[in-house]
Parts: sequence; C-alpha cells; structure tokens
Amino acid sequence: MSLQDQFTQAQADSKNLPERPDNMTLLKIYALFKQGSSGDVTGERPGFTDMVGRAKYDAWDQLKGTSQEDAMQQYIDLIEELKG
Repeated sequence: MSLQDQFTQAQADSKNLPERPDNMTLLKIYALFKQGSSGDVTGERPGFTDMVGRAKYDAWDQLKGTSQEDAMQQYIDLIEELKG
C-alpha cells in the first residue's frame, strides 16, 4: 500500500476513533493532515477573535519545512496510535 493510500485510510480511520482525542491532539491531527495534504501553511493568520482558526493556523505553521511525506507518515502513525 502506498503512502498516499495509507494516508487516505488513516483519514477515514480518524473519523472512527474509540474516543475523542483532547484538543492538543486534535490540533496535531489537523496540522499533520494539512501539512501532508497541502504542504507549508498559506494565507493570513486569523485575528484574535477567531481563537479556533488561530490555534489551527499556529499548529500548522509549526510544521513549516516538514516534507509532505514526513507529515503523512507522522499522521498515519498518530492515527494508528489513537486507534489503540
């Protein structure tokens, strides 16, 4: 199975985890997914009134420079770990 196939499968698996991850883990999942699927962060950082958008942007921004393949693998590994 290719890395892209594993990434797609992990994305599907992420919707059926045994329990909802905490907010920090959810941010990490989001950031790794965005880095793996889109590469480095783009767009403007949301204003302070959009706390959720700002947290997501910052989490993704922390991965700047990580290759898409590396981010995909980290995403796959994290989802596997959360599946138990």
